Amino acid sequence: MSDITVNAAGARPKKKSEFVRIMKELSRNKLAVIGVVLIILEALIAIFAPLIAPYDPLEMNLAETFMKPCAKHLFGTDDVGRDLLSRIIYGARYSLSTGVLAMIFGVVCGLLVGSIAGYAGGQVDNIIMRILDVIQALPGMLLLIVLASMLGGGFLNTVIAMGVGAIAGNARLIRAQIMKEKSAEYIEACDSINCSKFRIVMKHLLPNTISPIIVSASMSIGNYVVLGSSMSFIGLGVQPPTPEWGALLSDARSYIASYPHLVMFPGMAIAITVLAFNLLGDGLRDAMDPKLKH
Repeated sequence: MSDITVNAAGARPKKKSEFVRIMKELSRNKLAVIGVVLIILEALIAIFAPLIAPYDPLEMNLAETFMKPCAKHLFGTDDVGRDLLSRIIYGARYSLSTGVLAMIFGVVCGLLVGSIAGYAGGQVDNIIMRILDVIQALPGMLLLIVLASMLGGGFLNTVIAMGVGAIAGNARLIRAQIMKEKSAEYIEACDSINCSKFRIVMKHLLPNTISPIIVSASMSIGNYVVLGSSMSFIGLGVQPPTPEWGALLSDARSYIASYPHLVMFPGMAIAITVLAFNLLGDGLRDAMDPKLKH
């Protein structure tokens, strides 16, 4: 709940903005700030890729194949002479957007399913939970491979496959929070004045149970980036010649012994992205959970 302060005249109480409080707490966490800075830099690189990239990421130059990092090509070139730095810069567009969109898809659908199950309870809750049990009984990567195979490769289908796989976990998380919160006195007061169930869920329950979802979502983006890259690596995600980080690793795996830079730089891009979102997620968790304050 938001903190409440009273002005000097003892007149109306003012609600202290919860968002401002969280931002202040987050700004005090140096690791979280580093994560935010890295994410902003990567987002700017992705947005302004045409201005930043020194070469066309699809332009081939067979006279400059397998060049090692040098002044002309800072990250070297691949097997057909394409500039690796340019491909990694453009790859940020696909890898970051895949992770973010998959997170949004999974969270929105999970909120809907979890809210219905948690608030309705009874037989509705039982049916939804058994369906989620079946989904979660499958190994996550296997489920993702099956969905991607059914939908086919490509950017959008990869996002949908990863988002569907994330619904069950998000639904369980929000269901648990709603079931704990719906017995609170303010919810009973809403029932007593005949508030609609939709209004109770949307105006009261979700705003007071959303914190764990926000933390989980921010940390899960890094996992989705890895999953999207994994799908591209095995040929079920973004398809060549699109410069996606996982596809770059897949193209370079045959040359890892002779030209390790082809694997090292895309791998570093993935690692830095995952680290940044994990740092942000940890910072949000500390800022939003009062129990973790010192």
